[in-house]
Amino acid sequence: MSSVWTERFAPAKVNLYLHVGAVAPDGYHPVSSLMVFADVGDSVRLRDGHAMAFAIEGAFAGTLKADPDNLVTRARDRLLAGVGGPVAPFELVLDKGLPIAAGLGGGSADAAAALVLIAGRLAVRGEAVVPAERLADIARGLGTDVNACIEALPVIGLGRGDDLVAAPALPVLHAVLVNPLAPSPTGAVYRAYDRAPAAAGADTPTLPTSFPDAASVVAFLRATRNDLEAPAVALQPLIGEVLAALTDAPETGFTRMSGSGATCFALVANAEESRLLARRISADHPGWWVRACRLAVPRGSE
Repeated sequence: MSSVWTERFAPAKVNLYLHVGAVAPDGYHPVSSLMVFADVGDSVRLRDGHAMAFAIEGAFAGTLKADPDNLVTRARDRLLAGVGGPVAPFELVLDKGLPIAAGLGGGSADAAAALVLIAGRLAVRGEAVVPAERLADIARGLGTDVNACIEALPVIGLGRGDDLVAAPALPVLHAVLVNPLAPSPTGAVYRAYDRAPAAAGADTPTLPTSFPDAASVVAFLRATRNDLEAPAVALQPLIGEVLAALTDAPETGFTRMSGSGATCFALVANAEESRLLARRISADHPGWWVRACRLAVPRGSE
């Protein structure tokens, strides 16, 4: 039995824009969203074990339970249920560095990382080969963002968010992520949105074939929206304070909330400006979670 850990990075997901339509009869909201991934996030580790086990550690370990409802556990169990034969036991450990329910797709990224790790282990041991299509089917059943998190490449999410279309080529974007560590429950935000849905709904803006630089990305984003931002701010005013703090900063070129909040992002010109802005926000608001990062980072260069 090997005691060597294999590890998979689970990057934070950021919605550069998020257009949302009125709720459909199936209870889902159609969306159009440009999703990119950061070089900050969680990680999942796997090694052989004497029994199946799952544990959580890291800065936000106390906010989650390693129980059957955890997305990592559900990903593991659904994948193994389709293997059709005995599987040698293994341990999973989630290092939780992202705040939960933060609009960063952390749980989805964790589940995707677990799926990739387990599928790789099964193949190496000769216990099963899990086709990519099977992984995608499991991912869709776990949540609308999970499939996008498997590759963690820039992508346009349509329909429920899991109808994926390759995004135009993007430059690496320097950014600062800020979360006030205040709740922004997705269900409550959507219910608030439903009371006054945006007139444009889940429209997809005209996209170029590529974005040559960060300035072209910012120019494009200025003509887009996050339709959940206004209802989220109304429910959680601290999100408005984060947006104001980022918008007022001299380094900031563009600011928006990600997903249903409460994390917001600022795009800046370079790595030095992202570090300066992150340090200032952290100093002014020591109770907030703040990270300088890069977005749209090629896979493997996190």
